[in-house]
Amino acid sequence: MKRVFVAGTGTDLGKTHIACALLRAARTKGLTVDAFKPVVSGFDPAQPETSDPARLAAAMGRPEAWAQVSPRRFRAPLAPNLAARLEGETLAMADLVADCRTWLDTRNVDLALVEGAGGVMSPMTDDATNLDLMTALALPVLLVAGSYLGTASHLLTALEVVRARGLTVAAIVVSESLDAPDLTQTVDMLGAFERQAPIVVAPRDPDWRASALLDHI
Repeated sequence: MKRVFVAGTGTDLGKTHIACALLRAARTKGLTVDAFKPVVSGFDPAQPETSDPARLAAAMGRPEAWAQVSPRRFRAPLAPNLAARLEGETLAMADLVADCRTWLDTRNVDLALVEGAGGVMSPMTDDATNLDLMTALALPVLLVAGSYLGTASHLLTALEVVRARGLTVAAIVVSESLDAPDLTQTVDMLGAFERQAPIVVAPRDPDWRASALLDHI
């Protein structure tokens, strides 16, 4: 079974879009898939179909499974620890790690995908970040970046801290940002600084295929 953690250099870069495309590509090749997003904020229980968990469940071919994709769901569009606090709960990293490990240990699929919340250094609990969760799980990382002005600094910084924790970056996905510099020029620039992990381009196209990513995870 292949396992991968989908992380981002920041928030709202298209992590879920990339994760969904990867799940669909795997299914097209006849592979079995499952996805887990241990905590999600900004969740509207009146419209669950618009949420990240619902998008992942649909990409898995099991649209009814959104609640299992994200067992910890909070309404406020804030960092998970802040959103949880507004609902009288306190998130603990030990619990999030345990949730992920239990989920991973009980999967029997060709591709098991875990998606983080926010960027690599975004707070998940009052004293731990996404990076702490990634480190505890020690999965290969699919790192999603944007193509906006300034993305080079954010991506190279994220690569430094991820690798400093001993994690493997399986691939980098440059997700096209709106009103951004030329995508090809941005990718060429990033390639001059990053020579270890393959860089895959994801244009802003709902029909974009992620088949190339399957070779790198």
